[in-house]
Amino acid sequence: MKNLVVILGPTGIGKTELSLSVAEYFHIPIINADSRQIYRGMPIGTAAPTSEQQQRVKHYMVEMLDMNEYYNASMYEEDVMRLLNKLFLESDLALMAGGSMMYIDAVCYGMGDLPTVKDDLRNEMKRRFAEEGLDSLCKELQQLDPEYYDIVDKHNYRRVIHALEIIHTTGTTFTSLRTGEKKKRDFNIIKIGLNRNREVLYQRINQRVDSMIEAGLLEEARILYPNRHLNALNTVGYKELFNYFDGTWSLDEAIERIKGNTRRYCRKQLTWFKRDDSIKWFDLDRENTKEIIKYISDLI
Repeated sequence: MKNLVVILGPTGIGKTELSLSVAEYFHIPIINADSRQIYRGMPIGTAAPTSEQQQRVKHYMVEMLDMNEYYNASMYEEDVMRLLNKLFLESDLALMAGGSMMYIDAVCYGMGDLPTVKDDLRNEMKRRFAEEGLDSLCKELQQLDPEYYDIVDKHNYRRVIHALEIIHTTGTTFTSLRTGEKKKRDFNIIKIGLNRNREVLYQRINQRVDSMIEAGLLEEARILYPNRHLNALNTVGYKELFNYFDGTWSLDEAIERIKGNTRRYCRKQLTWFKRDDSIKWFDLDRENTKEIIKYISDLI
């Protein structure tokens, strides 16, 4: 039987080092499941695998697209399913690791067939966004689909608008389409969720942001600033520094905002993943890599 191991969890939890250790132990590559690490030119802000890490273990789905290219969870599902067909010819075990909730769900459960949004509705939503603002659209989403509202990035107007377009097109919630009938996969899925004490996790996030600044995040963001309108850059870390460049915030405030928004995103990730009963959770404050590898070995 073919098996796909999925290592998931919130940002800053320690997925990278664990997945490297698991991949080295089983002599398999890593399939990246981070929606921003797919883009080239933004390695510091997305914490993309370093050249040293990619020398240790082969990575797929990393820095494969220009940041102006459109990509979504459905396309990711198709690409990863094709990749798995090849990898399973070489090994009975494959490994996917990351924290992008919809990308992981797309591979594990499949994406529902979303309808085509008509141009008149799309134009109407653009008009409303321009005239009413994002807050108004967020309030409507909260009324029509409170479950998706709880987890969506409310600062990402494209995601909010897209959800409302689907709701108005279908007459049902975006959540119901996203979590509809699950596709049957011809391989077994072993999901490993990582968690830590919340205070420890927040400290790790704060330290990670400081390390990114020291590694050159400010300079990277300055280079990317002319492309700030791209969806790929509508990302925690860049958005705050763009506001600093605009003169809206001081540098210290921008950095504190990055830390706060990263912690907020971390909570959203945990909320999403905790709804999945198929995940086996490991507390990295108490359990170690050897225990996780033994758990995988016992199941395959």
